Amino acid sequence: MNLMQENLARAQMSARLGEAQQLRRGHHLVRAHRMTRRAEIAAVQARTALARAL
Repeated sequence: MNLMQENLARAQMSARLGEAQQLRRGHHLVRAHRMTRRAEIAAVQARTALARAL
């Protein structure tokens, strides 16, 4: 009986770790997307400033 409870606890812990890793991956993807977008905006602003300077 005790062995069954340990196995159940391990399975639940493993599932929670998997969920946490998926959430982290999703968070990193969102952050990377935001940084890419900011870089694109900065590039457009730099091109506009350069065009005005010429």
